[in-house]
Amino acid sequence: MVRLTGLKKIKCSVFISGTGSNLKSLIQFSNKKNSPISIELIISDNFNAKGLKFGKIYKISNKVFNYKNKSIAEKRIFSEIKKKKIKLICLAGFMKILSKKFIKNFKGEILNIHPSLLPKYKGLNTHQRVISNGEKYSGCTVHFVNSRLDSGKIILQKKVKISKGETAKSLAKKILIQEHILYPKAIKKVFSL
Repeated sequence: MVRLTGLKKIKCSVFISGTGSNLKSLIQFSNKKNSPISIELIISDNFNAKGLKFGKIYKISNKVFNYKNKSIAEKRIFSEIKKKKIKLICLAGFMKILSKKFIKNFKGEILNIHPSLLPKYKGLNTHQRVISNGEKYSGCTVHFVNSRLDSGKIILQKKVKISKGETAKSLAKKILIQEHILYPKAIKKVFSL
C-alpha cells in the first residue's frame, strides 16, 4: 500500500500492443480530479497498434520499440521511463513479457490486467480455454507483476458469469467491460487515497 502525499499525482506509463481500450479507460480515469495517477508516456512494441491514436487524441507522448532484440528494446524503454520519472507501469494488453532484469531494476510498481480469474488460466487464449473446460465463471484480475508469468500478488478480481452458448469472442467483450472498471479501482487501492 502506497500513500499519496499531497495532491501530487504518480507518473505512469501504459504499455500496449493492440487496440488500447484499457489505455483509453485509464487515460479517462487519470484525468479525474481524485485520480492518483498522471499518464505521461505510452509505450508499444507494435508500430500499428491502434491504441497509439489515444496518445495523439489526449496529447500524451508515445514511443514504439522494435522488439527484434529484447534486451536492446528494454534498455531503451528503461531509459525513456527514467527520463520521465515514471513510478508506475500499467501493462494493458502488452504482448511481450518483461525480463526479470527489467522488473528488478524498475523502482516503482508494475501492474497488469489479465482476462481470467488468476491463478487459473495464465497466459494466452484464456477465453477459449475457459469455455472448452466448461467453466461457469471467468473474469479478470489486476495483479502486481513479478518474474513469473501472471503470478504476482493479486490486487482485485471481478467474476463474470459464462452464459449458455457463450463464444470466446462474446466472453472477451463481456470481460473487457469489467476490465475498464476494475483497473482504475485497483490503482486506487494500491495508491490508497
